[in-house]
Amino acid sequence: MQPYLLGIDIGTGSTKAVAINFNGESLGVVQQYYPVKSPQPGYNEQDPELILAAFTTCITDIVKKIGEAPVAISFSSAMHSVICVDRHGKPLADMMTWADARSESIAQKLRDSETGADIYHTSGTPVHAMSPLCKLIWLRENQTELFAATHKFIGIKEFIWYHLFNEFQIDYAIASATGLFDIKQLKWNAEACTLAGIKPDKLSDPVNTTYKRNDLNAKLSSSLKLNPDTSFVIGASDGCCANLGSFVTGPDVASLTIGTSGAVRITSLKPVYNYEAMVFNYLLNQNTFVCGGAINNGGNILNWLIKSFLDKKSPGDTDYKNVFNAIATMPAGSDGLIFLPYLYGERAPLWDTKSCGVFFNIKPNHTQAHFLRAGLEGICFALNDVLNTLEQSSGPIKQLNISGGFISSSVWTQMLADITGKTLAIVQQEDASAIGAVFLAMDALDVPQPQLSLNKELMISPDLANHKTYQKMFPIFKKLYSTLKETMHFVHDME
Repeated sequence: MQPYLLGIDIGTGSTKAVAINFNGESLGVVQQYYPVKSPQPGYNEQDPELILAAFTTCITDIVKKIGEAPVAISFSSAMHSVICVDRHGKPLADMMTWADARSESIAQKLRDSETGADIYHTSGTPVHAMSPLCKLIWLRENQTELFAATHKFIGIKEFIWYHLFNEFQIDYAIASATGLFDIKQLKWNAEACTLAGIKPDKLSDPVNTTYKRNDLNAKLSSSLKLNPDTSFVIGASDGCCANLGSFVTGPDVASLTIGTSGAVRITSLKPVYNYEAMVFNYLLNQNTFVCGGAINNGGNILNWLIKSFLDKKSPGDTDYKNVFNAIATMPAGSDGLIFLPYLYGERAPLWDTKSCGVFFNIKPNHTQAHFLRAGLEGICFALNDVLNTLEQSSGPIKQLNISGGFISSSVWTQMLADITGKTLAIVQQEDASAIGAVFLAMDALDVPQPQLSLNKELMISPDLANHKTYQKMFPIFKKLYSTLKETMHFVHDME
């Protein structure tokens, strides 16, 4: 059996492990799912022990599937999570995920201040309820006993890393998404820590994304079916890894991902600042930034459409296929029906946790299929809004290298090409974030990374007639939000 590397992406809904040989070829994929809890409005939590169990199961399953242990294991992980742990790394409460919005009023107050602007420019992290900085302030003000009892405030990757090595360490990429890190000095920002009410020693020790170690204890190594010399590379965040795994390194190319949420990102040698739209600037390594914007509403909107319009409580492959078959028969623009997809509030470029979903211009001729198509068009319009903001800040983008579950739908990818007017390229059939983690392992081990070879069959060009239709609708999409914003906020506060 040829040697291989294992990239593990610790996501919001699942953990996925992808085995790749040194030529960049996939040898196998396994995936484990886990639930999200919302005990109150605005709360979004998970049990970190379940995610740890999914992580270990992915390793043992892939080793069993392939027949031997990997040379190295590297991590990709969702950002912005917060776990309060004791000195032994034991969780004192459930993990707050990126989608937890309970600190929205704190974020809004900070965003309107000069301090918020300073922290954004120092940390590269948008001032928003998603950021661990705002979450820590909320914990300090609302759960004082838990806050005081916490030995370390960590994210999900740090929790798993501590389980493996009994040491609290965090990579530069995840650290740069906390709002607490200085992306230029590569250390914790004293001003942000003071604002959160902590000292830097309450956080993990920052290391580069290619940092590796192979001192896993023998008992754990045996239970995971690994070799004693298997290396672990700490890796980066899912967004940074997705850029790397999608071969997005040049100035004219961006990566676009749609999973549960969605994002548009470029790779840059310097930060791209835009405080109004709060373009994020996360570190891929000590010299490289991944800049862009993320939206809250991606694949979760598709699931909502299936559950609400098709009455399917647990959507399966057949349900997704039926949706795509239905919307394929509908014209571009859904005969004038427009959807604002802000069911879960919105991040870039609105940064409005009080926004909501809206169907506009409903007419008697609109059918179920119109609503389904308008729903997906709304997601694409939201991503196009981020794309335009990014181009205004960094320069024109000619091509989008796309990844995420949506690439399996030719209808959805063509719709995105038509709305953005950009050429799309599917450069990675496997999980781009997991592949990016593998590429970081290759860098850490001095193994040459595979070169990109574009397949013309995986290139999607925009339909110019459809693009013209969408160009007329997009300004209406944007104006709808600005017109309805005040009412959205009124209704949100009333509820």
